[in-house]
Amino acid sequence: MNNMKCNNMGDVRNTIATGHRHTVGIKSDGTVMTVGDNKCGQCDVSSWSDIVSVDAGNVHMATNTGNSHTVGLKADGTVLAVGWNKHDQCDVDGWHDIIAIAAGWRRTVGLKQNGTVVAAGRNTEGQCEISEWRGIVAITAGDWHTVGLKSDGTVMAVGNNRYGQCNVGEWSDIIAVAAGYLHTVGLRSDGTVVVTGKNNEGQCNVSDWNGIVAIAAGSSHTIGLKADGTVVAVGWNEYGQCNASDWCDIVAVAAGCAHTVGLKSDGTFVAAGDNEYGQCDVNSWN
Repeated sequence: MNNMKCNNMGDVRNTIATGHRHTVGIKSDGTVMTVGDNKCGQCDVSSWSDIVSVDAGNVHMATNTGNSHTVGLKADGTVLAVGWNKHDQCDVDGWHDIIAIAAGWRRTVGLKQNGTVVAAGRNTEGQCEISEWRGIVAITAGDWHTVGLKSDGTVMAVGNNRYGQCNVGEWSDIIAVAAGYLHTVGLRSDGTVVVTGKNNEGQCNVSDWNGIVAIAAGSSHTIGLKADGTVVAVGWNEYGQCNASDWCDIVAVAAGCAHTVGLKSDGTFVAAGDNEYGQCDVNSWN
């Protein structure tokens, strides 16, 4: 699920991304690194080049599947995708003029330069019904819902709304959005955070957060990057995915199903959480 470092609303590129059981990172030369489960070929990115943003499809732990996909945005505005393609979520070969990407469960979403949005993949919950969206500057994809941030700081959402995760119509002054399994997170221009959706694990308990510059949403946990380079986390912590209070000098964050990854200012990485498939083995990345 996608992360965003929001020094300005126009910067919607993901340097790191986390899927259900894998982690993806872009190197300074535009090539891509991956670790973790490769059951569906979601880590087969060794041939990629000129990549400027990445994202990884996620799924809640309860689904108990490694099915996932990885998406890469090239500098020329085209898109690459590898991994599980049962619902055509990797069929992005014809996309162009793309400036941001988001990978959800069984689908891929792309933001075009003109502020419109395209989607490929499963649409059983209406999560791909974005053809009428206009003026979008950022996108994020949860398991069953898709969220778009407009240039005026308001937010749009489509898809499953069983727990109110799409109830974002009254939000304003938003500069970044992140979508988890059944919750949606918004970063306001004043550094505070708003959340809507399921809160069974406390993933929506962010009312006391301030000084936040970037956000990320895992399946049932929420991550905030503070201006001083430290990290705050709330929600499901069964695997220690919220144990990031001692991190420092962080410049970007990403939250997977049950793990969290941070990029440090020196180009190294830290990770916490479930590592059954080696998805947290990023210590050697630089």
